[in-house]
Amino acid sequence: MSRIALLGATGTIGRATAQALVDAGHEVVAIVRRETAAPLPGVTLRTADPADPVSLARHGFAGEAFDAVVSCMASRTGLPRDAWAIDHKAHSHALALAERCGAAHFVLLSAICVQKPLRAFQQAKLAFEAELVSSGMRYSIVRPTAFFKSLSGQIERVRGGKPFLLFGDGTLTACKPISNRDLAAYIAGCLTAPERWNKVLPIGGPGPAITPRDQGEALFAMTGLSPRYRSVPPGFLSGIAGALGLAARLIPALEAKAELACIGHYYATESMLVLDPATGQYDAALTPETGSDTLFDHYRAILSGEAAPDDRGDHAVF
Repeated sequence: MSRIALLGATGTIGRATAQALVDAGHEVVAIVRRETAAPLPGVTLRTADPADPVSLARHGFAGEAFDAVVSCMASRTGLPRDAWAIDHKAHSHALALAERCGAAHFVLLSAICVQKPLRAFQQAKLAFEAELVSSGMRYSIVRPTAFFKSLSGQIERVRGGKPFLLFGDGTLTACKPISNRDLAAYIAGCLTAPERWNKVLPIGGPGPAITPRDQGEALFAMTGLSPRYRSVPPGFLSGIAGALGLAARLIPALEAKAELACIGHYYATESMLVLDPATGQYDAALTPETGSDTLFDHYRAILSGEAAPDDRGDHAVF
């Protein structure tokens, strides 16, 4: 058993990771940004502001010893100010405290999209990844592909008789979706699997890779409805972003909306698979897999009422 400081435990993956760590027999102290009404069984909760090094030290780590730090913490929106404050600076505070409290291992939940860092949140994540690697502490940097909840936004559209929305013909991008449970088990396993130490670890769920067109076909087959699609030009979101960017010169509040449109365009046009440096192409065969949960099993569970619809919050596009 190890004593683990867990950051980001109130998020979807963070909660699953807390459970996986407890199930593995670890003592878990979860440092959260706000009070949570939902309990985390077997976990000690502490409230601290990770962006404030004094708060994080005093109320989070509290001068105590930990064997490892696991972070599932991320900026909520991906907007530049939030990203640099949380994805980079708050993690820098956590790394300094990890070293001070005697931790031997830092496990970081990053994202596979940092392979092509066009947006501020990706650049902020990469900046901390580099800091962690150069720190000398043992690390595991986990870069997952798409989450189930980010690919479940059109279930109600289809069930309500509306067309499934596609960018282009729906085959422009692909991913190997990974469930909360499988990703959490993989993150927890980094603590005890030497082959995952001092590595950057891209990871997906069980294959094959799935395109948006595949998702639509599966939903229509599960609901028994006749397939109906509506194609959106891939440049639609970038056009909106450009218009909002121009308007933001007069109305600064629109700058955030322009950035969110740029982020939406990124996900609409880039695959969440390993980018082969030799070819510059995304490659499903090079994207490692773990677990057994599939996206289509998740769809069936929601459609049957066995699982609640995903609360996607700031991750919603449709």
